Amino acid sequence: MAKVIAVANQKGGVGKTTTAVNLAAGVAHYGHETLLIDLDPQANATSGLGVDKNAANGSIYNALMGEKTIQDVVRPGIIEWLDIIPSNIDLIGAELELIQQDGREHKLKTLLAELDPIYQYIFLDCPPSLGLMTLNALCAANSVLIPLQCEYYALEGISQLMDTINRVKQYLNPALEIEGVILTMYDARVKLSKDVVAEVQRVFNEKAYKTLVPRNVRLAESPSFGKPVILHDPSSKGAQSYFQISKEFLEKNGINVEDLSIKKSAQEVEKDLVVQ
Repeated sequence: MAKVIAVANQKGGVGKTTTAVNLAAGVAHYGHETLLIDLDPQANATSGLGVDKNAANGSIYNALMGEKTIQDVVRPGIIEWLDIIPSNIDLIGAELELIQQDGREHKLKTLLAELDPIYQYIFLDCPPSLGLMTLNALCAANSVLIPLQCEYYALEGISQLMDTINRVKQYLNPALEIEGVILTMYDARVKLSKDVVAEVQRVFNEKAYKTLVPRNVRLAESPSFGKPVILHDPSSKGAQSYFQISKEFLEKNGINVEDLSIKKSAQEVEKDLVVQ
């Protein structure tokens, strides 16, 4: 049975898509059948995994509109064990078209039932808003993973997201839980970063991930190469942090991850990960 995780934060620029792409890639790296669904019309997760968002063979929009089955729009990723359902600009119209339909907030949940036997983990990369696509993700998900930038405004805005999560839990999805909070763009030289980490750890306790994602050039540039950072430069600090976060995620879900060395060369990791 697949566990569905919504990666959500209504604030843009907090590392949400970076986290969705690299965590999904990391979980796949440890040998788990993983699917990433891009629910953002900007389609950054799609291009971040090297998929052409303008390809004609379908996207999540076509599945939501009933034009194709959800299995029709699944595409293999560039990493073994990782598939993706892409997005494109057409998804902007989905909110307008779905608004007239009954049960519109459960449309995605209904579609994902077809994929339940196939995957162990399904990650939903939500748009930076609390609109209908994010609502669909929260209704379909077992849990919510919150990437949070180590800055004051990001911390200030999390109360709105928590209010939305609590309302969805109360009225639409009683089983919804907080998967965790991942702190991104951490800079050890800046006192504010340390203050935000301390506050998040105080509020969320064990839900706050121990591994912090640093500001890192390789992490920032990897989407332009159409690769997750663990494939683009596995020895970089950004890649190392997402390897560790992937291990934390799996351990939080009751899976003992072997203490594998993750300090590999790019060539070694590429040989391990790329689908032949």
